[in-house]
Amino acid sequence: MTESNKLPIAVIGAGPIGLAAAANLVERGLTPLVFEAGPRIAASVWQWRHVRLFTPWSFLIDPASKRLLQADGSWKEPNGEDVPYAQELVEGLLDPLAAHHAIAAHIKLEHKVVSVSRDGHDRMADGNRNDAPFLIVAETPEGPRRFKVRAVMDASGTWTTPNPLGAGGVMADGEQKLQSHIRYGMPDVLGQERERYAGKRVLVVGSGHSAIGSVLSLEKLRQEDPATSIVWGIRRTDPTKLWGGGSADEIVERGALGTRVHSVVKSGLVSLLTGLSISALEERPGEGIEVVDVEGVSRVVVDEVIVAAGSRPNLEMLRELRLELDISTEAAKRLGPMIDPNHHRCGSVSPHGAEELKHPENGFYIVGMKSYGRAPTFLLRTGYEQVRSVAAELAGDLESARRVELTLPQTGVCSTDLAYRGEGTACGSASRDRCDC
Repeated sequence: MTESNKLPIAVIGAGPIGLAAAANLVERGLTPLVFEAGPRIAASVWQWRHVRLFTPWSFLIDPASKRLLQADGSWKEPNGEDVPYAQELVEGLLDPLAAHHAIAAHIKLEHKVVSVSRDGHDRMADGNRNDAPFLIVAETPEGPRRFKVRAVMDASGTWTTPNPLGAGGVMADGEQKLQSHIRYGMPDVLGQERERYAGKRVLVVGSGHSAIGSVLSLEKLRQEDPATSIVWGIRRTDPTKLWGGGSADEIVERGALGTRVHSVVKSGLVSLLTGLSISALEERPGEGIEVVDVEGVSRVVVDEVIVAAGSRPNLEMLRELRLELDISTEAAKRLGPMIDPNHHRCGSVSPHGAEELKHPENGFYIVGMKSYGRAPTFLLRTGYEQVRSVAAELAGDLESARRVELTLPQTGVCSTDLAYRGEGTACGSASRDRCDC
């Protein structure tokens, strides 16, 4: 074994996929080194812990993680049919997994990776590039630190890089200036952020599960405070696809999500604004925030804006690596055409693993949500299969790495796991959606 092969394998991100990657590596007799930018594991998921998922526990538990936890005999597996909140996912699975003796010592919290490169080789350098270890540079409370590793699995996700409000993938005029009135992602409308939205005119922008969840939560808030006004803005002109698969959806709670939001729109409780491509936000003293479209037409005046228009991968830390990315999705070149939402719905993505995730930089893989780039069709189950396959390849078990088997549920608004904070027949699951708006 060469000195490089004795090094650990870096896993960037200690969310569901990152921890599953660590479990799969441990099971293969390999040593993970997990970098988490936040002060706790699953820091991004913890920010939307108020969200109820819509896939049950049976979809949310990685097989290798399950075997590792069960071997100790102290972990109680959740009921596979129950649908948890994100907080329950963290506390019931991810926290115990991160605390497991085989993984805990390999997690480095508050280690934000800012650069991944080949030791001694910038992007232009050839030489013995693929024989050189990777060099990880991380920002820590004690200052920058460097780590040499033999391979890298980037499971850092996309939560921290939301898409802007403006049309065309760029910020709208005034968007930066009015940040105090804009919230990206999934605010806790019925909890910690109730006062921010109660009695206000709120615009929700986006057509994925995050947007739908916020719309439904705001409608519940409106029932408690009738002065709350809700406008839902989408770019598409035909809203039909928003309602999803309904009773035909193989994930029951996801189908219920589309049905429920259709009902509140049809009843007039939520105003649906179609064909909305935003170019500017303009503050009108005493009136509110005017939303202007790309034609220069004022479409609505509101007090607060929730941007649930998806997110995109942050590739800045990878700029010294030689990557091959699909020109539209920003996924790996071979994976991109397989997940392009213009051609695939929820269950039609082909099984894939290490082979499809490869880049010219030998030993480097983007896995999990980030592996899908800008495509909105990701489920946790997909990421679990990705890291199982990659771990097998890194262990030299090429037969297992190529034997990729994955069955995804059909239909739905888009192929993601989460929805909103609700009661009774709620919706939800476990990876963040990024559908177009």
